[in-house]
Amino acid sequence: MFKNPAELAERVLAGHPVTPDEALELLHTDDPGMLDLVAAAGRLRREHFGMTVKVNYLVNLKSGLCAEDCGYCSQRLNAGTDILKYSWLSPEQAVEQAEYGIKGGASRVCLVASGRGPSNREVGNVTRTVEALKEQHPDVEVCACLGLLKDGQAETLSGAGVDAYNHNLNTAESNYESICSTHTYQDRVDTVERAKDAGLSPCSGLIVGMKETDEQLIEAVFALRDLGSDSVPVNFLMPFEGTPLAGTWQLSPQKCLKILAVVRFVCPDKEIRMAGGREMHLRSLQPLALHVVNSLFLGDYLTSEGQAAQADLDMIADAGFTVLGARPDAERASDAVPASAAHGAGAEQGRAERTTTPCGSACGSAPGSGGATVSGGVGSSADGSTTAADSGAAPRGENASAEASVKGAAPTADGLTSRGSRDADGTVPERGAAASSVPTAAKVSPALAALLSSGDGPERDEDETRVRLELSPTVRRRGAGTSVAPNA
Repeated sequence: MFKNPAELAERVLAGHPVTPDEALELLHTDDPGMLDLVAAAGRLRREHFGMTVKVNYLVNLKSGLCAEDCGYCSQRLNAGTDILKYSWLSPEQAVEQAEYGIKGGASRVCLVASGRGPSNREVGNVTRTVEALKEQHPDVEVCACLGLLKDGQAETLSGAGVDAYNHNLNTAESNYESICSTHTYQDRVDTVERAKDAGLSPCSGLIVGMKETDEQLIEAVFALRDLGSDSVPVNFLMPFEGTPLAGTWQLSPQKCLKILAVVRFVCPDKEIRMAGGREMHLRSLQPLALHVVNSLFLGDYLTSEGQAAQADLDMIADAGFTVLGARPDAERASDAVPASAAHGAGAEQGRAERTTTPCGSACGSAPGSGGATVSGGVGSSADGSTTAADSGAAPRGENASAEASVKGAAPTADGLTSRGSRDADGTVPERGAAASSVPTAAKVSPALAALLSSGDGPERDEDETRVRLELSPTVRRRGAGTSVAPNA
């Protein structure tokens, strides 16, 4: 075994990988030793990634309408969740949404669609979107997350310019049957292998907090290492009402931070991303987690809110890190995130309201499936991917009133949306379900402008300056009850 995390980190840097037993011991680090664990994991992070943070942005091409039964997902078969449901965005709509995140510093755009897997015709829709995006932004990486792939589809995506493919394993093989019955763990492994064989960079991660044991968590992390995943998104279960895992709270901020540190020790030179549910579970420890991870999603998730995108960018800068590939601060600040910008589901750089499926798998397990006609979400692969307190109780709320307005919760002049928050009972309000304000005179995306002027959208105040929505005491869903994604 090892004397302390620092010694183990030096052994890893010398080329000696950790064992499952050592990883389990790290996971069981007591709270007083947590900072020593983070410092050791940070040594590995800086060796391979310096002080940079890779920003990823989700665009939800298709939301809901999924026939799979993944227990964590708000888009699952017969789920009782009131989420935004819509079919495919056009290439023009998808590119419009992607540009919000690109302006915010995103170097990778993740194109996500719900469902078991795409038909060849749907793959064609995605390739046209990729070609349009690459034509305008040739240096931006594109990651697709469309579910299970059939023979030849990965090659088609690669030929169109897709750089990576995301499909999360989500949990240990020994735990998989407890969360899904409509496809198998091996189906997921096969899709990741197809992507690798086609020359796509494999992106595969997990969702923690789904009643797995510590041993099963370690099993899943080592499976990802053995699979050769280049990017490992770590999602934290968001227990959506209407799903089998509703009310599941087995995580604490300290436990989440230890999990991220263990993943770094097991996969020292891989991109580790804190993904869906980080706002709900890491909470105030998010800046500390940046010393372990080197990647995050900007803005909202597939069907629920994330942290305000501007808050993410501020967090990165305040902690002494820089956005990978970012332009000079002055230039970026002037044209990317204006003071009035709020969340960014459609613009990961502004404020994002995403929440739900972490970047990882289509149809509830897919990353980024969030808005309607205009959507961009961050993803990680499970639509319900974040949990709360390790003690079994929901986390303390941060919003005292269910009817209080969430500042900047709706899209603003730059198409960015508001930040996520928790209700008094500790649950995260669903995206688009919270009160929000939208300056009607401000410049907004065409799709959002059409919604606000159609009379079909949310109720507006008499002064025509605010859009007010009911706040629901559950996970805040993105765009619930509207026809346009709040990311717009």
